[in-house]
Amino acid sequence: MFDALSEKLRRVIRDLRGHGKLTEADVEAALREIRMALLEADVHFRVVKQFIERVREKALGQEVWASLSPAQQVIKIVYEELTEMLGGTSTRLLLTSRIPNVILLVGLQGSGKTTTAGKLARYLAQQGRNPLLVSADVYRPAAREQLAVIAREIRRPVFEDPSVNDPVELCRRARRHAEVTGFDPVLVDTAGRLHVDEALMAELDAIKRETKPVEVLFVADAMTGQDAVRSAEEFHRRIGISGVILTKMDGDTRGGAALSIKAVTGQPIKFIGVGEKPDALEPFYPDRMASRILGMGDVLSLIERVQAEVDEREAARWQEKLRREEFTLEDFLEQLRLAKRFGSLGKFFELLPAEMLRIVGVSRITPEQMAQFERQLKRAEAIINSMTPEERRNYRLIDGSRRRRIARGSGTTVEEVNALLKQYVEMRQMMKRLREGKLPFGKFWGGGTPRRKKRH
Repeated sequence: MFDALSEKLRRVIRDLRGHGKLTEADVEAALREIRMALLEADVHFRVVKQFIERVREKALGQEVWASLSPAQQVIKIVYEELTEMLGGTSTRLLLTSRIPNVILLVGLQGSGKTTTAGKLARYLAQQGRNPLLVSADVYRPAAREQLAVIAREIRRPVFEDPSVNDPVELCRRARRHAEVTGFDPVLVDTAGRLHVDEALMAELDAIKRETKPVEVLFVADAMTGQDAVRSAEEFHRRIGISGVILTKMDGDTRGGAALSIKAVTGQPIKFIGVGEKPDALEPFYPDRMASRILGMGDVLSLIERVQAEVDEREAARWQEKLRREEFTLEDFLEQLRLAKRFGSLGKFFELLPAEMLRIVGVSRITPEQMAQFERQLKRAEAIINSMTPEERRNYRLIDGSRRRRIARGSGTTVEEVNALLKQYVEMRQMMKRLREGKLPFGKFWGGGTPRRKKRH
């Protein structure tokens, strides 16, 4: 996601870092590039104008020019304003202690409401809730059956009453059923239209008055860009929404809807859909997304995913190794193997900082690169397995003759052995810099604040 925008913004950042000393003309040139990148990403023109004005005001302030690294300060400002544009802080579902909480999913036909209802039910069940699904779409052929199929796949119940064809009455009965049985929350998959019309809004307004929902979530197809933003704005004006779920974010290379919708509607993005599978729904974190767009990676999400795959004792062992700088070639191989446990190497790489991707020889993730990386992983395993235990623990022992022996034993070339060792050394340096906080978000890896050199 955001591929086109991310590539352009990273180029601007590289140019800024390339200047030993910034001038106001450098900043203005960078802002022009950023403005064009955002407009080409289909971001609302008013949002772009406000963003550029805020960055300019801060970037040309005295605090920036008085700092030791104006370029870094400007990049920091861009990151902060991009985070603010995306929503500022992550906003959770507002579930109360009174049950049942009702969540309405609203939006245009074809936006993915029914699929999203299932994904959200699965997510809430994993959070310890006991969600109940109900389809209030009595018009679309097989709408209720579609939800029933999804519910069976995720093993969640659906409230059904074939005798009722009035959506308001159906929602009333579903809420009453949840009160008696203890289900919470009730997820209402409402009907949609191909366009916003009076009949749709009147029905949604009636359902909202009857169910008194804690959340009204607008479900939008991110790939429709500003059409999604305009629809969200109209739904909010007519019935009042409390948040947005953007679907098909994995296919949205521009990102205009995600970057505009909070500023235009005033309501936050709460979740994003990143695939077709039931687990392809993620809470939306503006700061993490801004970091990914700017090529800084998403270390927090990476840590959370690693924690889901690695038990506490293994994690503690890794932390101690990093602290003592005992990152061996065996550990290097173990990290590469860990990537495969994510289910998708592409998703793993999306979370890595651009500098770390450069070390493993990847820039933009394509299926061909995934296949190439799989081959490289097999070669790396063969090379490391051809080393003695002493060589794996201390790479400095591996001289020219040892490299030739390792190449013969692994069926590779000396050049490939050299390339692997170079990657390993760079990874060690990267781990050290992350630990010391000398890379963006390094503090999350246990690092501190880098000390500045004294000026003489």
